Amino acid sequence: MELAVHYPNFTLPGGAEALGPTLAATAKAAEAGGVASFTLMDHWFQIEHLGTARDPMLEGYTALGFLAGQTSSMDLGLLVTGVTYRHPGLLAKIVTTLDVLSGGRAFLGVGAAWYEREHQGLGVPFPPVAERFERLEETLRICRQMWSDDEGPFHGTHYQLAETICVPRPIQRPGPKVLIGGSGERKTLRLVARYGDACNLFSPEPAVVAHKIDVLNRHCEAENRDPAEIEKTIIYSGDPLAADFLPLMAEYAALGISKVWLSASGSDPVGWVERVTAEVGAPLREL
Repeated sequence: MELAVHYPNFTLPGGAEALGPTLAATAKAAEAGGVASFTLMDHWFQIEHLGTARDPMLEGYTALGFLAGQTSSMDLGLLVTGVTYRHPGLLAKIVTTLDVLSGGRAFLGVGAAWYEREHQGLGVPFPPVAERFERLEETLRICRQMWSDDEGPFHGTHYQLAETICVPRPIQRPGPKVLIGGSGERKTLRLVARYGDACNLFSPEPAVVAHKIDVLNRHCEAENRDPAEIEKTIIYSGDPLAADFLPLMAEYAALGISKVWLSASGSDPVGWVERVTAEVGAPLREL
């Protein structure tokens, strides 16, 4: 099982001046500790179960571009981009740019979006959930087309593109991996089966994740797709240094989970990453 690090908190000692150096040092510590992927959130306001809307929050892809110049081996992405935040043609171009400048290390994490407050706050349309899922499917199709040899138009219900030109092409071919976030059984996991290279599931307990994987497998059967082609990952909110962490991860690994995201916590994210990678990195990779 691979270890991934998620960096959700920009409220740190030293204020805004410390954000760049601390973020860079945390990513470098993660890479030195063998972390496979490093992610940020895609939000404009800090989400309310982690702080307040007035707490610091950096724009995700700008920050990933900064990290591309600070690292050399980890995958980089957002966990996950809300489909409403950027026009899909622009999103495909942004992720392509990150892939080119990082040497082929970008992935597209994407979902249907949920945080209405920041949309209202910054004047960005926030359509009903059914429409957001329609837009998500069109976005997935547009990104795939822009990363293919087809530079022709795209005609959808919500998006009309006259030309899907994307030069330079991503270094990864046929394009960056697509990770679809969420666990919804009727819509999200169906989109994973149809378009995704990976999924990211919430992990309240192994039995729930096992059920979600069963649902995904049924969607894959309907789509005539091999479920083994889809990487199954989780994000874990517990303490990775607790005694029960590795036994629990062994249960997830037995279900086919190949990567776990842990969120850097506390006022010293560099020290947190160094402790976690030193204590659980190697045992995780053995699962």
